[in-house]
Amino acid sequence: MTDVTVPFRAGHEGYASFRIPAVVASRAGTLLAFCEGRAGSAADHGHIDIVLKRSTDGGRTWGPLQVAASNGRNLAGNPAPVVLDTGRVLLVHVRAAAAATEDAILRGRVTDADGRRVWLRHSDDDGRTWSPPREITHQVKRPGWRWYATTPGHALQLTSGRVLVPANHTLPPTGTDTGAEARYNSGHCLLSDDRGANWYLGYLDENTDGYVNVNETTAAELPDGRVYLNTRNDSPSPGNRADAHSRDGGRTLVKPFRPQAGLVTPVCEAAVLQLRDPDLLLFSGPADPAARALMTVRASADGGTTWRTAHTVDGLPAAYSDLVRVDRDTVGLLYETGDFSAYETITFRRLPVTRLT
Repeated sequence: MTDVTVPFRAGHEGYASFRIPAVVASRAGTLLAFCEGRAGSAADHGHIDIVLKRSTDGGRTWGPLQVAASNGRNLAGNPAPVVLDTGRVLLVHVRAAAAATEDAILRGRVTDADGRRVWLRHSDDDGRTWSPPREITHQVKRPGWRWYATTPGHALQLTSGRVLVPANHTLPPTGTDTGAEARYNSGHCLLSDDRGANWYLGYLDENTDGYVNVNETTAAELPDGRVYLNTRNDSPSPGNRADAHSRDGGRTLVKPFRPQAGLVTPVCEAAVLQLRDPDLLLFSGPADPAARALMTVRASADGGTTWRTAHTVDGLPAAYSDLVRVDRDTVGLLYETGDFSAYETITFRRLPVTRLT
């Protein structure tokens, strides 16, 4: 049995680099592994496609690379896939023009038309083919927001049927602070109550005191119906993580994001996944506080209040990740890793549920 495979390797299949993994399991049990295929370099801008590989055997082997979303020679990125109860796969993502580098956006040098905008595609045949893209920016992005990114990682359909996509944005600087660093990372989510036909904004967390700067956020629905949200915190705080809960399906937060000192990571994206049998909330992310390394899965039996180490993968460099329930006995971990750099491969690892419990 193959427990570790490498669906994406930098410098292969026409792309200089692969980054930003996301993975879901279709209703038919097919694993869909998404990431950004960066054509010219490893940079966060330029020619970037969202690419996809499919596995029909639980991640032991992978089919050919296909492009799930593109934007010409510009950016299509931050894949946020979700499998609906109908079997349809939604792929929410962002697009941007070539000039829309992070620095240019944060300094206000890019027009809203060229900045990061929100698009949607769907597949009704298990990820084999995709619908024409549809823009939803006007429904989910407020005027004045600069940087904008969907999750990254998988999105959710709640038991109510609502679709929830965590996202983040930045506010323009105020007063005399006009530099690119004089900004506040802020969190929000996209919501749809009609399976992706229409969208609106859910909670907003625009903390401007600099203590918790909500960045890349991941979410899970707990067994009691609450939504648990965990975010990369770009402000100095214990552990570099913050979390929050919503009792109304993402419309509002019970309290703003607060530091989660029970999780220690470098400043990096992470992922959460709620298992229903057994009842366990999982978290994947690097565990070295000073570097993107030491990929570790941690577990919580109390909805994210306390955490324990469930499984340390290895001591190698590692960065972004996502989690998926493969079958009753297996959890899948899709993550960036390599021997000397975290960005050499995107690797898939099958983890027995018994090892995590």
